[in-house]
Amino acid sequence: MSAFKKIRFGKKFPVRKKALVILFSVLSLSSQAQNLLSDEAQISLLTCSPSDEAVYTLYGHTAIRVRDTTGLDLVFNYGIFDFTKPNFIYRFTKGETDYILGVCKYEAFIIDYRMRGSEVYEQTLNLRPREKNVLWQALAVNALPENRTYRYSFFYDNCSTRAAVLIARTVDGHIEYEKYTENRTYRDAINECTRNNPWLTFGCDLVLGMPADEVMTRNASFFLPENVKNAFARARIVRDDGTRQPLVSVSGVVVESVADDEPAHGNRVTPWLCGCLVFVLAAGLTLAERLTRKYYLWFDIMLFMLAGLAGCVLFFLCFISVHRGIWPNISVFWLHPLHLAGVIFFAVKKLNKAALYYHFVNFAALFLMSAVWIFIPQHLNMAFIPLIASLLLRSGYGWTRIKENIR
Repeated sequence: MSAFKKIRFGKKFPVRKKALVILFSVLSLSSQAQNLLSDEAQISLLTCSPSDEAVYTLYGHTAIRVRDTTGLDLVFNYGIFDFTKPNFIYRFTKGETDYILGVCKYEAFIIDYRMRGSEVYEQTLNLRPREKNVLWQALAVNALPENRTYRYSFFYDNCSTRAAVLIARTVDGHIEYEKYTENRTYRDAINECTRNNPWLTFGCDLVLGMPADEVMTRNASFFLPENVKNAFARARIVRDDGTRQPLVSVSGVVVESVADDEPAHGNRVTPWLCGCLVFVLAAGLTLAERLTRKYYLWFDIMLFMLAGLAGCVLFFLCFISVHRGIWPNISVFWLHPLHLAGVIFFAVKKLNKAALYYHFVNFAALFLMSAVWIFIPQHLNMAFIPLIASLLLRSGYGWTRIKENIR
């Protein structure tokens, strides 16, 4: 769940330098991978704590470290992407983001996270010499230019899940985890990560659909690095002969987290506050219209245009993108592109009849959604309530206003 901005070893580097660094690492790795690791070699899981530096750092990061007495000390990082590539935003929105397995020296990796202020926790795996070499060769093959790219999926295929799966496939026998008793959904997990950023939580709740409210299994929870770290700490390797041994032999912090000197005051301008202000404005203008028998067209144009534009983005994510976890999404009942058609109906007097039908249908849909709110198998952010109420109020009064010929 990490990424290098142009390449991140603590500072921003130009794209050409990134290509040279990665090329050098791959060429160096190809030559080193010809040799087997010694019996004293160690392979460990690195877990980097979340930071507020960027959106993608809020969830933490996982990488694999390989070191040997020969001086070999490399980190394999499945979390690299390049947002300078053409059409990156479009491809990311559509769900066609390609991540790569990058290789760098351990010192460079540590510098990046030390400057970020994140804690780096290391868990040395209790592997046999043969298992270490199997994992080492697998990482080397995966890092080759023809193999290192993979299609990223936030919940199902990322830097954390890849590391956990690769390690599990390496052991002779299988990994036995403690019984998983948590009753948490994917949405619960990510909202915990974004709890200090209400706008990001609002956005996630808006675009994530019903699949995000499925209860996670233990393995499904591995999309978050902290969950892999905790599971590994209590896991055991069950050998083919029935013997058991801890998966992790040694663990500890290799980079201390750096606390922010300034206390966090939180974001006072929250989605809930903004939604309430919109509803107060909508209610006030509706009352004024009722008393003066005037119509404030500008407000409906602004309100429904914003809802329509947001609906276009939501419809793209639901019906065109290939993101898993987004569809079905109940939010399309109150945010949809048809609001833009409503704006045209409001603005053109000759389309009053179309505006009447639009308000009736929109009011009925919003009223039905509100009536069954508690039965909907999808978490809906509380900030949706005043926004839905604003649309409901304006469509309800809009239908009455047109019937009474108030303009």
